[in-house]
Amino acid sequence: MQETTTAELRPQAGVGLADPPDFPAPAVVTQSVRTQSQTPLHRRLLATAGQSLRAGACMLGEEADHGRLLLFSPVFLGAGSAFWFLAASDFPLVASLFCLLVSAAAVFLTGPSRPALRASFMALALFAGGMLSAQFESWRASTVILDSSVTTTVTGRVERREGDGRGRWRYILAVAGTEAPELKRPPRRITAIVRGTDAPFEIGDIITGKARLTPPAGPALPALNDFSFGAYFDGIGANGFFYSAPEKLDLEAGPQAARSTADALLEWLHQLRSSIGDRIRSILPGDTGAFAAALVTDERRAISHATTEALRQSGLAHIVAISGLNMALSAGIFFVGFRMLLSLFPGVAQAYPTKKIAAAGALIAVTAYYLISGFGVSAERAFIMMAIMLIAVFFDRPSISLRNVVLSALIIIAISPSEVLGPSFQMSFAATLALVSGYQLWKDRRVRENAFLKLPIIRPVVAVAGFFGGVFLTSLIGGFSTALFSIEHFHRLTAYGLPANLATMPIISFIVMPAGLLAMLLMPFGLDAPLWKVVGFGLDLVIAVAKTVSGWGGDIGIGRLPGWYFAAAVAGFLLLTLLRTRLRHVGTSIIAISTLIVLLLPVPRPPDLVISEDGSLVAVVAAEAIASNRENPPDFIFDQWQRALVLPTHDPPKMLDGPAIPEGEDRRVRLSRDQQNEASAAMRAAAAGGEANRFSCVKKAWCTSRLGNGHIVTVIDNAAYLGPACDTADIVVTSVRLRFNSCRSGGTLFTGETLRRTGSLELRFADAGLEVTTAFDALSRPWMRHRAYDWRNDRFTDSSPSGVSDSDG
Repeated sequence: MQETTTAELRPQAGVGLADPPDFPAPAVVTQSVRTQSQTPLHRRLLATAGQSLRAGACMLGEEADHGRLLLFSPVFLGAGSAFWFLAASDFPLVASLFCLLVSAAAVFLTGPSRPALRASFMALALFAGGMLSAQFESWRASTVILDSSVTTTVTGRVERREGDGRGRWRYILAVAGTEAPELKRPPRRITAIVRGTDAPFEIGDIITGKARLTPPAGPALPALNDFSFGAYFDGIGANGFFYSAPEKLDLEAGPQAARSTADALLEWLHQLRSSIGDRIRSILPGDTGAFAAALVTDERRAISHATTEALRQSGLAHIVAISGLNMALSAGIFFVGFRMLLSLFPGVAQAYPTKKIAAAGALIAVTAYYLISGFGVSAERAFIMMAIMLIAVFFDRPSISLRNVVLSALIIIAISPSEVLGPSFQMSFAATLALVSGYQLWKDRRVRENAFLKLPIIRPVVAVAGFFGGVFLTSLIGGFSTALFSIEHFHRLTAYGLPANLATMPIISFIVMPAGLLAMLLMPFGLDAPLWKVVGFGLDLVIAVAKTVSGWGGDIGIGRLPGWYFAAAVAGFLLLTLLRTRLRHVGTSIIAISTLIVLLLPVPRPPDLVISEDGSLVAVVAAEAIASNRENPPDFIFDQWQRALVLPTHDPPKMLDGPAIPEGEDRRVRLSRDQQNEASAAMRAAAAGGEANRFSCVKKAWCTSRLGNGHIVTVIDNAAYLGPACDTADIVVTSVRLRFNSCRSGGTLFTGETLRRTGSLELRFADAGLEVTTAFDALSRPWMRHRAYDWRNDRFTDSSPSGVSDSDG
């Protein structure tokens, strides 16, 4: 090849350049490239990081210019509320108020030239405001919770009622008095189940009867849901049941009037709600009627357990709850129908803004729907969201926007900050955020015109495909957005929710909701029965789909995940849905990385032994099954254990024939020496000869099990067997509230009294000894204080749970 010289590469004089410069020699160019390639790696990384930071700052400025940072206001407000509720003790009111005032003043004093600093002070002010709202709600509730289980005669006024379709009624009673025994610290409001009544009591009736009352349940395992938290803010101080049908006082008198106008209005709404439910169930029997009533009044107790489980396992349980779907469909159907009706009158359509009139009518309709729905948090969120969207129509503003979602979240958090920790609030807002964000991305997409799709023959196909495509995307986005919260609260996922929703959404949208809305409009005139039959036809199809899909399986148990994962994943989800620039993919990275870490980290060691908060249920946890001391353990607790520990198999105890104290004798009666020796020998024989990691039980007396590591656990139903149990076992559990908490033999003793203060327990055997994880570390929060109350002295004792002692007593 002919060599080209440098002179030949120079442009000729007079051709394009007056004074053409010399090109550098090839050697110089080679040297420059070599120098750049030899730049140290850390410098190149620093340069890349600097460029990324500058790009991030630029995108952050773009987010601020579009007002996206304001969308995080409910996040900080809710975080402050959650922080206050999850803290170990109450914060001083003065400190929270001072923080709010200082940060608010800093927001006003900081000029617009420093937006980052101003946004930081605003976030701090919202955080402090969330803490104050949580503290105010706690003070406003001030619910008196029953300290321990008791059997007493209760007299109370019926405030609400709900039937379950099997002859049982659940009443909410305002307690007027107790006797035999008279409670020193009675709850103001309780829920009680009544069986065997010919006709339900009316709202306002005063009833009395002998009832068994228990405090609201705490966590079934440490770190699970504390039901006493929700009961405290709902104003419910105890749950229970009447042993027999209670009596109505003053049979000739009618229902007693409410104490205030607000209470009277509320009770009238509950009575209307109950009568609507009764009317629907009288037309549509069985699960169909119960399902239809639940869609209108949110009364779900009448739906059978089999149908409820089928709806849950198929991912259709959200249909039963009055949520965004129901509220949006009712508002949309009324809005479109009313507007079409007005368009039939040209004079009205030309002279008046029919769109705004239809929006006003839809607003009245959804308000009425909310008032008879029972005021659940999902209905509250959906109502506020729909009200904001319809009001936006009055001012010619966009109805579907993230600002509307944020505004509804701010209102709910300000009114009921305790809902921030509940699954209903979290799942409903997660689905709404994801759907609105997805809608905006879809709306902002680039659309290419296609003449083929506008052909008259093709348009119907496009419309049908668009509907099912919308249902597909809605179900997909809604399922993915709520999966994280389903795992956190329920420890499971539904695998076949997408096909179930695809099959049922057309039925709900075109049959159930339109016919139901017309039926409600015609109900005052008694012309609603035929339309409820149409609703029943559609719901029968939905139930059939639910049972078919649930038969496929797909109920995936996940178990408990590390606490940090939920916080990190929620942060990533919020960034992904609230931001509009490429910064939102930081949220995607957070979710992906945190999920990968959870998958790669070793699975935490499960407990060896779990104990319920009252000591009546104990289970040995093995790799393949969970073995309890009950042949039929209570579903409420045991289902939570199985979901959290991902152990579907249950090994019931082996029942033995043995000496037991006759039923009805004093639980604290002493055994004779011969009876003690006989019981000790029977316990030793059962532990030695029984199957490892499985209980052997004498009914209404004791249960014992030899664990795989050689330790022996004994559960006694009767305190008379405490001596033999302590002599033969390493760990003894009893539900009896004893005044001591250790065995003289050195064995570890858990009693009803110690468990009342610690809550449920997880036990792990380690080289250093027995590791005990308690549900409660302290009892200083308002919804826990009842556990520290001593009814004998009528005072609260030390708020710290009793420590576990294995020393001699």
